[in-house]
Amino acid sequence: MFDSEIQRILDFVARGIGVRVVGAPGSGKTTVVRSVMGNLEKTGVAVHFITGLRTHRTIPYSAIKGLGLDLRPGRSGVFDIADVLASQLATHGKHLLVVDDLHLVDSESLAVLEAVRRRSDCPMVATAPETWEFSKGQLAVLNNGREAHLQLDPLHYEQVHLLIAQVLGAPADADTTARILTKSAGNPRLIVRITETASLSNLLVMNNKQWSMATNTLWNEHLRGTLEALLAELSADEFTALHTMAILGTARVDVLQKVIQPEALEGLECRGFLSVMDDHHNGPIAAISPPVIADYFRGNKNLRDRKLLRRKIAGVLEAVPRATQETQTTADCLARVLATLRLEKGDGDAVTARHFHDHNADRERIRFARWEANKSVANAASLLRIYWGAPVDVQRASQVCRETTTSDADPKDVLFVAITRAMLAVHTGEGPGAAVDILQKFAAEHPHHAEEANDAITFLSASHGRVPSGTPTRDFDTEPSGMGSLVHGLLELYRFRPAAAYDAVDGPEDDDLFSHLRPFIRGFALFAVGRIDESLVFALDWRTEARKNLDQFGVVTSSYIAAHGLLYRGHFEEAEYLMSSVFAMGRPGFVVDALYDAMLRLAGLRHATSATPPALSIAAQARTDVPDVGPLPGIGKGAYELIAHESAKPSTFDRKAVKLIRRQLKSGYILEAMMTALLCTCLNPGRPVLDLLQMILRDSGVTVHDQLIAIATAVVEGDHQLLGLLLKHYEPDIDTYQVGMLLRGALKRHVIDGDTAAADALAQASSMFAVRFPSANEQLSFNSFRTTPLTEREIEVAVLAGHRTNVEIAEHLGISARTVENHISNALRKTGATSRNGLFMLVGNSLPPRGAGIG
Repeated sequence: MFDSEIQRILDFVARGIGVRVVGAPGSGKTTVVRSVMGNLEKTGVAVHFITGLRTHRTIPYSAIKGLGLDLRPGRSGVFDIADVLASQLATHGKHLLVVDDLHLVDSESLAVLEAVRRRSDCPMVATAPETWEFSKGQLAVLNNGREAHLQLDPLHYEQVHLLIAQVLGAPADADTTARILTKSAGNPRLIVRITETASLSNLLVMNNKQWSMATNTLWNEHLRGTLEALLAELSADEFTALHTMAILGTARVDVLQKVIQPEALEGLECRGFLSVMDDHHNGPIAAISPPVIADYFRGNKNLRDRKLLRRKIAGVLEAVPRATQETQTTADCLARVLATLRLEKGDGDAVTARHFHDHNADRERIRFARWEANKSVANAASLLRIYWGAPVDVQRASQVCRETTTSDADPKDVLFVAITRAMLAVHTGEGPGAAVDILQKFAAEHPHHAEEANDAITFLSASHGRVPSGTPTRDFDTEPSGMGSLVHGLLELYRFRPAAAYDAVDGPEDDDLFSHLRPFIRGFALFAVGRIDESLVFALDWRTEARKNLDQFGVVTSSYIAAHGLLYRGHFEEAEYLMSSVFAMGRPGFVVDALYDAMLRLAGLRHATSATPPALSIAAQARTDVPDVGPLPGIGKGAYELIAHESAKPSTFDRKAVKLIRRQLKSGYILEAMMTALLCTCLNPGRPVLDLLQMILRDSGVTVHDQLIAIATAVVEGDHQLLGLLLKHYEPDIDTYQVGMLLRGALKRHVIDGDTAAADALAQASSMFAVRFPSANEQLSFNSFRTTPLTEREIEVAVLAGHRTNVEIAEHLGISARTVENHISNALRKTGATSRNGLFMLVGNSLPPRGAGIG
């Protein structure tokens, strides 16, 4: 979970710099520090460990005496103890002071530490809560010498997925993972406790080698002790405030301020128990964080029935005026939307997911009750529209479709219900054929809507089988906001005619039956035509608006577009966070569930191209009962499985890739074929795939990739002189990141093929290109040819071999220079690389960059 954080601390300590590790209770501070201690003790560093205890913070010298210092009788004052500890730190060898939970260390021990730190330059690693207001004594200890600051943020979806698998011995499904993340707010200790106790209480069951929820709750009595420990430091007013918020649920901040004292609210916010979010309709809203705390209050028999408190809240709610709604939309630059996304990352996606869950549940409950009272088509359409984005209650949706009366109904609502019935048939496994039958029957019974029904049939058939050949005969320009124009635009997108797709949906979406389809086509058409930055700004702005509106459909569709743009630009950390925030909401409705699966495969793609892939990939949560080809990149599973599965040699990969791309072309999914060919060319450049890519781009009239194609052609033809000229005169464009991938992929291919001269030439070209266009982003690279895998230590040494000497590597890793030399020799032999630089280029992407985590 914390490999990059541990490595950062080790690097700081090696340079004599102390580290302050901060995070919420349960965020993993102690785990990180103990791992650092274990790593350093293996290299001979003497670690002096002090821990603060809540029960001992008023006992003089209790923390410092835990070191077991050899004190002479009668010499137990501050300076006496400081003399003994300082003399130990001055002995031969490297030393490190570690203070876990500095905020709980008694005052006398703090005085000893301050005196020692004034006399010694030994670095210190200390842990403390992120929002703690340090006393003067604690600051005196911390502020001696150089100090780095390390923040432990909440875990994101992918990390939670791995942690649950470690606890249970097998992965959980997407909905269970999302629920545990949401309830814990990404807190590692709570994730482990919720998972363990849910398993102990039989709330989790094994289905198809994955754990899933047996009920709709994870709360159980075994969690009580964990929550009591978490809330132990609260004052009486803060405890009552949390109880009030548990009764209220998610509430407007102005409402909370009427029933909770400002000091209590401020205290809860400082301690991290209050999460505030901007609601587009209601202004700032707040809720308990982590949400499992609310379950504690609701599930505690001694707390949940406080009638006076409930009456006070009810009285305030009646008196609160309605907030005015404000609509604000802005168009800004790429730097702004990326900065907003990075800022959002620090808030944790679990809190936002919780707001979505509550909002969707409330809407569904109210609209279903309205439908039960009057089973009209209008009420049915209002309820079913929720399921196009939010999780589907199949039983309830089927009941609504079955029992709704259609007399005296708005024709648009009747059509919407019919299309939803067709979508539901696909979702429940009946298949596209059953969906088409439903719509054909509807068209026969309602001839006035036959045209729209046929458009829906075309949409379903093209999205779940193949794109019809030829062009439509209807004049779509006369109906810019009609159903036909949307379907036409989507088909043009599938066929990789992005300009035509964009033109087809050029109009307002006010009357669209398929909500959000128009901006989706527009945004992805911008990406497909090569206007990547415009696509990113469009999609991320749309996503921000959808989040404010608590619109899950809009969040999923906009995030799919933005994820492609971020990955194409090499912004892996931002892309993984963005996709993680979608996964945290759980599997969405039946219209966008295919995009959800596509993003699971996109998130797993980075693992698939890693030199040391994890045993458990997040892509395993995507449904496998889907075809290899699909209308949009990632919806078909073929490209992911091609890259994720090992190949014996590059020529085998070429053959499989060509076969897949031809199948995509045969189905009419030209956009997916182009993206597959482009990715395969950059990861493992070969003539057969490059020929197909050139043909697709030429037939589509897309010229934005011309520089990349020219460089790829020189690479596969082995024309190193031309390649040098092309790279020398290369002008940065949308493919700058892809050119770096291409050069690395070619280098690895030549190493596997045993072409030493070509490998050396590509290593030199790749290095020169990296110097000219340095990237702070991790390079994606192909590592599926694993006939002689390196050990973790060999990979670690190889990563450093490109820019450090053997002596520097030995000092950094705490091993001998001879051992480093042996590791490099073994790695050169196993990989076939001919130089240290070539070895570095082969495996340099296998570890995350310093300080970078997985979003």
